[in-house]
Amino acid sequence: MAITITQLRTFVAVEQAGSIKGAAAELVVTQPSVSGAISALEKELGVSLVERRGRGVGLTDAGVTFVPFATRALGLLEEGRAAALGAADPERQKLKIAAVNTAGEYIVPPILQAFRYRYPRMDVRLGVSNRAGVLRQVELREADVGIGGSPPESGAFDSIPFLNNELVIIISPEHPLASRRAVSFEELERITWLLRENGSGTRIFTENLLVEKRIKPYSTMTVGSNGAIKQSVRAGLGISLQSRQAVALELDMGLLSEVDLDEKLPLRRWYALYPKDGPGRPVVQTFLKFLTDDAARKAIADSLVILQRKA
Repeated sequence: MAITITQLRTFVAVEQAGSIKGAAAELVVTQPSVSGAISALEKELGVSLVERRGRGVGLTDAGVTFVPFATRALGLLEEGRAAALGAADPERQKLKIAAVNTAGEYIVPPILQAFRYRYPRMDVRLGVSNRAGVLRQVELREADVGIGGSPPESGAFDSIPFLNNELVIIISPEHPLASRRAVSFEELERITWLLRENGSGTRIFTENLLVEKRIKPYSTMTVGSNGAIKQSVRAGLGISLQSRQAVALELDMGLLSEVDLDEKLPLRRWYALYPKDGPGRPVVQTFLKFLTDDAARKAIADSLVILQRKA
């Protein structure tokens, strides 16, 4: 079998663009070149991968099945390239991190600041997505390490817990419950709950918690980012379950209040996720070891103190 990298890249581009024209524009090649690469790949595999659908193209069942293998193969090749370059020049290695929104906004930046201080020539790239996006990037090796909440039960990942993730329920300071003590979950049933988008780990955790507590909120509202949720809570639109690290500044400034519950919320942890199978790179192990050192926890603690001083 003589499948080429060009064929795989072209196939993935067609899948993402949904058309030959779009894939050609993305790859900066001609449309006949795209069609030729797809035809050659189909010939090598012995199946049809793409079919005409109106003005565009779609994947056949075989094509849909082949997508994750093609993407993973490209990811492994890119990872191998990075490993080879890192071996040739150890001080200029590349590390790609994918973090869920909360971690990417509040946890990872101070960690990277401390990490880059120790390894100043390291080429580190940070991407931010929701939980589903992070898991996909790590599984397909588009990212070396994922930072998020509890790892999935799937056997595709190994994980290392490195930091506690304390949760709080935030509410507008003007709401009557903001000044109450020992508020029960039942009292929160009559308030609108603000949830992150589908695919968010915080949303999944919140929905599971409501089921566990047998709480059926008066209503729910989906809000697409941490910042928008905090502003919505300040405006009195409802309450929301958030990581304390994401709302520490607003709580300290009095822009938001914390609901004083009559019971403790479950304690979550932040995890570093990485692929279980395939070769690993030394730079990944270096970063994972750094996360479990006191340096990472101190970097986050120091960043929160700085924010509170600025308040």
